[in-house]
Amino acid sequence: MEAVIRKWGNSPALRLPVSVLKEAEFSLDQPVNITVNRGRIVIEPSNKVAYSLDELLGGITPDKLHAEVDTGAQRGQEAW
Repeated sequence: MEAVIRKWGNSPALRLPVSVLKEAEFSLDQPVNITVNRGRIVIEPSNKVAYSLDELLGGITPDKLHAEVDTGAQRGQEAW
């Protein structure tokens, strides 16, 4: 299949046919990683996992808590 790179705003863009997305098992709004390998553009599903704040806070247990840490006197304008 042949396609043409066109301008979209100030960036180049390539429209992907639905048949290509289906064959690659991609979906709209799916996060992807884009890399360049030997002069080829490679688009792969992102394996980055999204966590919610509730999930992250739910993982806090008493054995994972720590006391405050004193980093010394104020320097510069850290606290105004």
